[in-house]
Amino acid sequence: MLLDSDSAKDHVSIEPASAPPAWDRVRQRLRAELGEDVFSSWFARMELERLEDDVAIVSVPTRFLKSWIETHYVERVKILVASELGAEGGFAVEVRTVNREQARSVARPAAMVASPQPRPAVPAPATSLLADHLGSPLDRRLSLSSFLVGRSNALAFASAERIAALVGSPSPYNPLYLHAGVGLGKTHLVQAVAQEAIRLGKKVAYFTADKFMYGFVSALKSQTALTFKEQLRGIDLLVIDDAQFIQGRSVQQEFGHTINALIDAGKQVVVAADRLPGELESLDERVRSRLAGGLVVEIGALDEELRLKILTARLNALSAVHPTFQISAEVASYVAHAITTNGRDLDGAANRLLAHSTLSGTALTIETAEIAIRDLVRLREPKRVRIEDIQKLVAARYNVSRADILSERRTAAVVKPRQIAMYLSKSLTLRSLPEIGRRFGGRDHTTVLHAVRKIEKALGDDRTLNDEVELLKRMLMD
Repeated sequence: MLLDSDSAKDHVSIEPASAPPAWDRVRQRLRAELGEDVFSSWFARMELERLEDDVAIVSVPTRFLKSWIETHYVERVKILVASELGAEGGFAVEVRTVNREQARSVARPAAMVASPQPRPAVPAPATSLLADHLGSPLDRRLSLSSFLVGRSNALAFASAERIAALVGSPSPYNPLYLHAGVGLGKTHLVQAVAQEAIRLGKKVAYFTADKFMYGFVSALKSQTALTFKEQLRGIDLLVIDDAQFIQGRSVQQEFGHTINALIDAGKQVVVAADRLPGELESLDERVRSRLAGGLVVEIGALDEELRLKILTARLNALSAVHPTFQISAEVASYVAHAITTNGRDLDGAANRLLAHSTLSGTALTIETAEIAIRDLVRLREPKRVRIEDIQKLVAARYNVSRADILSERRTAAVVKPRQIAMYLSKSLTLRSLPEIGRRFGGRDHTTVLHAVRKIEKALGDDRTLNDEVELLKRMLMD
């Protein structure tokens, strides 16, 4: 039986110093079963008030604590109070009045002297712990209107735009999880969501992973962790960037608690990382599952059209500051074609073009632009080609299925593309012959070697086949 009362009844309370030893055993068992971090977060300030009609009445200082304990720990506490206090009727949680909480905080030091595990003091009121402890700065330039949209990021942008407008209302996309490589725009997008929600009058918290960790640890050290958590859970939108860097058992635990509490309360969560939720090995499996349960969107590599759009915007911004700096459309197109990595490299290319133009005083040509961005092109990492991608492309090119290539079929229509796919797997990946054989339906490495040698010989004799294979290589490497 769980009774629900938000106000104290007219009964004599049991002060902490005179609480029965059985209540201390309940607290000790909670600490042992749940761990020090969870106990300190949710039970350190829970007190036994009275035993009434076979029911243990406990109190906590805030409605949030009451709600959290009733939602997540009812059965566990119920078993313990029945075992140690004989309260077979269960327990009820009530919220202490301000006067009673102040009286307890005054009386607490004397009790703490005799206690081997002192309870933390009640934190002083804080007007804005989010501002004091957390909150990464927002770049006002990173707005929805300044985000350039292409095929690779259209879905991510549409999701972010929709969520920014829905903050404060029920959303089917909760949490929104964006993942992408470096410099593809995920930070721009999540900051844009935060700023749009702020513009609409919503309570927003935006943190980089390191700022979240620093804020939580600082709150623990200053004994303001509970107030910090309550304020954090009172926001409308939580945005976490670079979630892959969240480390530490306590911080990860609090990260998970915060996400669960906000989502359960209908608040919006937006998370950005460099990989899929299931690949965040440092996070608890339950947290990864919760993140994967929302809308997961990948921001893909920038296509050439989008790269040109981004580069043109950067060049126009530089031209506004340096009126003599002008770049022809041909040069801009060449640079956008040559720089295929990410937006940050496009920024670097724009700055190099500006330096070469202003320092030399001559117009930029494709030849001088090539010299200016040479280091960026040279440092570009080659694309990693997967055997699965090779199989799919070859199958589509020769009008067979991938299952045909992996099968035991030996018709000419299947054998040729299978051997070409094996040859490309050996040429474009670092996989060994036995590994390639396993990826092709469990074949022996000698079969792969035979296919590679046969295609190598055929390429020298058949110009048409050579052109086909070279085209496939370019398609896989682009």
